[in-house]
Amino acid sequence: MSRMTGKTGVVVGGVDTHSQTHHAAVIDDLGREVSDCEFPATAAGYEALAGWLRSFGELTLAGVEGTSSYGAGLARYLCQAGVSVVEVDRPDRRARRAHGKSDPIDAYAAARAALSATCTTVPKTGEGIVEAIRVLRVTRRSAVKARTQTTNQLKSLLVTAPSEVRERLAGLKTLALVQACARLRTSGSASDPLQALKVALRRLARRHQHLTTEIKDADAELHSLVATAAPGTTDLLGVGVEVAGQLLTTVGDNPQRMRSQAAFAHLCGVAPIPASSGKTRRHRLNRGGDRAANNALYTVVPTRLRLDERTHRYVARRTTEGLSQREIIRCLQRHVARELYQALVRQPPSSSSKPPQRLERVGQP
Repeated sequence: MSRMTGKTGVVVGGVDTHSQTHHAAVIDDLGREVSDCEFPATAAGYEALAGWLRSFGELTLAGVEGTSSYGAGLARYLCQAGVSVVEVDRPDRRARRAHGKSDPIDAYAAARAALSATCTTVPKTGEGIVEAIRVLRVTRRSAVKARTQTTNQLKSLLVTAPSEVRERLAGLKTLALVQACARLRTSGSASDPLQALKVALRRLARRHQHLTTEIKDADAELHSLVATAAPGTTDLLGVGVEVAGQLLTTVGDNPQRMRSQAAFAHLCGVAPIPASSGKTRRHRLNRGGDRAANNALYTVVPTRLRLDERTHRYVARRTTEGLSQREIIRCLQRHVARELYQALVRQPPSSSSKPPQRLERVGQP
């Protein structure tokens, strides 16, 4: 629905993304609504959307929702077309209660968020080796989950199995149990509960073996890719391929989109949040950021608590200062994030290095 006609000089776009369609809106450099329109979420639709946005003036910026999901293809196309794209979060519940909810409303809200610099996050490009790591980790994670489920089902069937089967397999470790069940032989009809049990145990065991092979293959591929994407990351104490792969996925193929190691800490949810009042000076837990990345950083801490002498000294010092174990672990996560940031962005620490400039507000010098 058109609000204004003709070219308006500098314009900013906003897009509310969906699986089949994208709804775009245009505002001028003063935030006034110009027009909105819907386009299909296809390659031809991306081209038409970009051309439509540019038909209203000089397109300097676009705010896109869901740049890592439904809007990933559009964000890549706009970036390749030379448009500066920022990732826009959906409006909070208070704003939606006040202004309502529709595709045009959300598209205009995305454009205003980009114009006002409320949202300045540069989206991940999703076109390099880190994207390959991400998709391989998806299949590995599902295989691990399925193998765990298979193991639980295997052991659950043994609980109610006849004594002749249960006693023969009782006490075996998981690997030995899987191998023994995979060798079971059946004789007779499947209507016999004992024979049906042996068939079920053998199928579950062979499924377990197949999933184990799949996980090993994925591990080998991920080890090679992680070593290429972030050399030396896995040499850090407590950092394995799984941790490095998750953090690379969180950072993306364009780590330069993070302004500093503090921004990386916020992205991972390990930057402490001030919670001071009056004479009380304290910080609280940060529940924002990527929780999978937060968990990856947490995974590193127990290893360092066991094996790293430097960490031992730090814990002793902070304990004498009155910090609890939980607070110390949060501080250690922050230290790990600082160390890993340097490895992930492949730049040595330097006090003189300046972070990339933020996107300037449209219409300002």
